[in-house]
Amino acid sequence: MPLLSVENLHAGYETGGRRLRAVDGVSFAVEPGETVGLVGESGCGKSSLARVLMRLVEPASGRVLFDGLDVGALRGPALKAYRRQAQMVFQDPFASLNPRQSVGEILSGPLAVHGLVPRKERLTAAGDALERVGLPRAALSRYPHEFSGGQRQRLGIARALILAPRLVICDEPVSALDLSIQAQILNLLAGLKAQMSLSYLFISHDLSVVRYFADRVLVMYLGRIVETGSWQAIFASPLHPYTRALIEAVPTPGRRRHAAPLSGDLPSARDVPPGCRFHPRCPIATPICTEADPALRHVGAGQSVACHHAPESALQEGLPI
Repeated sequence: MPLLSVENLHAGYETGGRRLRAVDGVSFAVEPGETVGLVGESGCGKSSLARVLMRLVEPASGRVLFDGLDVGALRGPALKAYRRQAQMVFQDPFASLNPRQSVGEILSGPLAVHGLVPRKERLTAAGDALERVGLPRAALSRYPHEFSGGQRQRLGIARALILAPRLVICDEPVSALDLSIQAQILNLLAGLKAQMSLSYLFISHDLSVVRYFADRVLVMYLGRIVETGSWQAIFASPLHPYTRALIEAVPTPGRRRHAAPLSGDLPSARDVPPGCRFHPRCPIATPICTEADPALRHVGAGQSVACHHAPESALQEGLPI
């Protein structure tokens, strides 16, 4: 049984009297011990999806199942128990850490809320959590502003893991960090996954990060999943034109660019184009793309794609990766 199952999920917001379709019919699963990468441009709905999964935003329709339980139906103690099992690491650690609380208060707070550790033992448990992410116990008395960006993200990870969750949703956890610090945080997350038997949903706009970190990749565009597959399959044989454009945008020494950069901006989720929502920016669009919305279909080798011209388009393009 999958640890997390998402079934035809829809969610959005009312802005200016119009409905913004942030998540529009998304389905996927995360298996126990698996890292699933979710990639796409800013504004495609990745963070909105994460908030729905955490019950920070209520879905319009569809279901989220955690270990077989319908998350949308959980209330009171059952919802509290779910939030212990599913935790989140946010993009901006400075914004997600209370500046008026010491590190000891930040880390012991979840233990108090969930009643996991006696009061006298909470600071000891908080110190253990700090050491697990590579920070000294002496940091317990300090405040978030006294740390660097990378250290603050370690604090955010420690806070997420102190409850010993089974699923961690990482929402762009390294995008605000320098490259050298990014590598340290990714190595830390990979090590913690092995130590604590974690599953990750790892959200990023950077395919090079996802290639390093994820077992399987979901490509999201304007609220929809347009391609899925193992990272090996996605990078060796991308089938959707959007996926190929994202891969072409990753700087790779010694590789010539084989396609023009993606033109145009991501359309507004308030005014989704008819047919395939990628067709206004697609270099291989045909009349059918403006009329019919392609369904996500399995094409073999563990890959699925939502494109009228796949896999034929991929074979015609012949892009070496």
